[in-house]
This record gives sequence, structure tokens and C-alpha cells, in this order.
Amino acid sequence: MPANSKLPALKPGSVLVILRVALGALFVTTFFENLGKDLYTPAGYASLIRYYIHSGHSPAVWKAVMEQVAAASFITAPLQATMESTVGVFLIIGLLARPSAFVAFGFLSGLWVSEWGIGWYWELLMPMIVALALALGPTGEHMAVDVSLRQRWPRLVIW
Repeated sequence: MPANSKLPALKPGSVLVILRVALGALFVTTFFENLGKDLYTPAGYASLIRYYIHSGHSPAVWKAVMEQVAAASFITAPLQATMESTVGVFLIIGLLARPSAFVAFGFLSGLWVSEWGIGWYWELLMPMIVALALALGPTGEHMAVDVSLRQRWPRLVIW
């Protein structure tokens, strides 16, 4: 059924590209912001996680998980830095776009629970919804490195 609107509209694939690049940019800029705040050092990372534990309203079991993450900050801080920067760049260029969006959704979901009672409810919920939509949709089919990779290895299920 054709739309009756006289306004120009982007094709759905172009909208996915905009959302994918915007989410990737969120991750990359967050990486550089956290890097500038020394939040990827073991001490800085542990301090941030313990702030969430003491100030947030997440469930006790989640706070116990966060304490383990803080206690292992010599490992978890560089892992988070690597994850944030890699997911951001992969989303921007469209490399492993759907798996990257799924990782982004999982990470943002954990952060959302960690920040209950601290941040604005929708602050992370909207990027979570975008990440989930990208993970479930044909994200890597438009203006993405995945397009050429899919042509070379069409049987891989990650596209």
C-alpha cells in the first residue's frame, strides 16, 4: 500500500545505517570520555562500579556480581575499554554488525540495571531498544563491511 505522504522518506535500510552509526558513535565517544576520566584504570573502574553498588537500587544479586567485577578490575577495566571501542567501531563500519549490536544490547542492559535509581530511566533504555532492533534486523545489509563479507562467505550464519 503506497504512502499518501508528500514528504520525502528514507528507505528503511538508510534508517538502519543512521541508527547503527549513531549507536556506534555513542560507544566510541563514551570510550574516549571514560579514557579521559581514567575509568579504565583498575582504581578508576573499581571506584565507578562501587559507586553503582552503594548509590544504585539494583537487586542484591546484581550488586554481588558488580562487586566481583570491581574486585577483578585489573582485568575487567581493560576488557570493558576494548569492548566499548570495538563495538563502537564495528557498528560504525558495519563489521559483524548484528553480533555487535547484540553485544551492545547486553552491555547496555547490564549498565541499565546497574544504574537503577541513579540515572534517568530512559537514558539507557532508548539505546538498548536501538541496539536490540539492530541485532534483530538486517543491520549489516546496508552500507556495511558485512555486505562484502557475506558475498565472500555466504554460509556463515552471523550475517
